[in-house]
Amino acid sequence: MAKRIAKFEKVSFEQFKEGYLDAVGQDGDEKIQEVYEVLKLPKRATKGSAGYDFYAPVDIALKPGETVKVPTGIRVRMEENWVLQCYPRSGLGFKFRLQLNNTVGIIDSDYYYSDNEGHIFAKITNDTNEGKTVEIAAGTGFMQGIFMEYGITEDDDVEDIRNGGFGSTTK
Repeated sequence: MAKRIAKFEKVSFEQFKEGYLDAVGQDGDEKIQEVYEVLKLPKRATKGSAGYDFYAPVDIALKPGETVKVPTGIRVRMEENWVLQCYPRSGLGFKFRLQLNNTVGIIDSDYYYSDNEGHIFAKITNDTNEGKTVEIAAGTGFMQGIFMEYGITEDDDVEDIRNGGFGSTTK
């Protein structure tokens, strides 16, 4: 039986709005609130699925070579010594060469406690070499997250605490 080690939640509306305005652009509070209200928590498609599908908050259209930053509105609380690894959904990668810009998104367990509430973003690129435009409708799965347990070395003595997102642990 699989271990139950995590729980997905929405970030606060205020945090989502900040991420949305940065990534999507200037929309009014009413529009952003509408998007926020219908955000879906990640879930598995079948009992045998390893990945939890993340859903696009808005319609996304990417021409060949285009990139977009996606504010998922989602955070995850997980047990220590676990990590959430994020990948493009298999079908989008296969059909369109949709890529995550950092190849694999790594969401550490302590990211949940950051000032940005652990808001998970994805930066995706249409890396097609066939001239195809990727169209992802709002509410459609575009990324999948897989939980993995990890170990540390016997002599590991790290006590530092995270506060931030990308690159914050090396500042």
